[in-house]
Amino acid sequence: MTGHLRQRPAGFRTTALGITAALLLSACATQAPRQPSATPRVTERPVEAPALSPQMSAAADTLTKMAALQERLYKVAAPLLIHNAELCKGQARNLLGFTAKNRWSYPGEYNEAAHVAFGMDERLQVTDVLAGSGAARAGLQEGDVLLAAAGKPLPAGEHALSQAGAMFGKILASQASLPMTIERRRSERQLTIPVTRACAFAIELGNADNVNAYGDGSRVLVTRGMINFTRDDDELAFVLAKTMAHNMLGHPSSQRNSATIGSIIDNLKSITPDTSMLIGSGGIKAMPADADAAADRLGIYLAARAGYDVKDAPAFWNRLAESYPPSVLNGYTANHPALPQRLSAVEKAIADVKAKRAAKKPLVP
Repeated sequence: MTGHLRQRPAGFRTTALGITAALLLSACATQAPRQPSATPRVTERPVEAPALSPQMSAAADTLTKMAALQERLYKVAAPLLIHNAELCKGQARNLLGFTAKNRWSYPGEYNEAAHVAFGMDERLQVTDVLAGSGAARAGLQEGDVLLAAAGKPLPAGEHALSQAGAMFGKILASQASLPMTIERRRSERQLTIPVTRACAFAIELGNADNVNAYGDGSRVLVTRGMINFTRDDDELAFVLAKTMAHNMLGHPSSQRNSATIGSIIDNLKSITPDTSMLIGSGGIKAMPADADAAADRLGIYLAARAGYDVKDAPAFWNRLAESYPPSVLNGYTANHPALPQRLSAVEKAIADVKAKRAAKKPLVP
């Protein structure tokens, strides 16, 4: 990676940063799941260099804490997105399986923090590679700088990401892989990245402590509070899968909640969201029992197909409801209060999955 060597703030961890809104770059001009994001390589600079200002250190610390949460979120989401493309049907896309950013991907003081603390510059740098994707198989790594696609130099600067997405879309409209020139440790390398078929849901981190998850039809957002509440990857997978299921079943649209939830997602995915939007119910209507049960059932299948252990799903949803009952506004149970019907659907789906596995039948709901 090029750029000046920088001093690492006290307590700063080298980790994958992610502040964007999508998990993958799509084979079309749009970015479908995106935001995993940023994994700049932190490098040491000479001892005689001045230390970072308190404000810059605080900004870098914020980004680092977000990174740890996002790293876990995207790791758990990867198999759910890839192994359920068949069930996503019209919501599946050919994706490249990586995200990239430059310093302009970070607003305000975080732009400078990304530049000073991580050495991010005008060029696009790989910030996340989806496990199991074509990008991962091709050997693309976090921190790689993107130089060219199909022999054409990639753009840099403030609008580099959208411009590069358009270039990728044109190339992949006629071929199933993307030849790329990247820079790694100051050496150029050539890679060919095949597309990956996956559910095209953007996976977002919500920077708020309310324990909730939201789906607006095209995106899935899990709050910091919910991620911290889950005890392991299986539990986080239950939340992601259930929210994906709502999107797949068209519930945000049919319940006329898409715009309201979309505005909440837009707000919460920012680095410093306006939490006043979470006062009261936030305008979100509680999900009807039958719709919620249907999403719970499909969610169990999505999680099982992705390799997660679903047997403890009822215990998780019970614990969540006990810890954050419907009276806790802007908590998950307030938006999904029909716990008895939901648990019945979950338990039946678990039994169905077990029976189909025993009979060696496909895990299709």
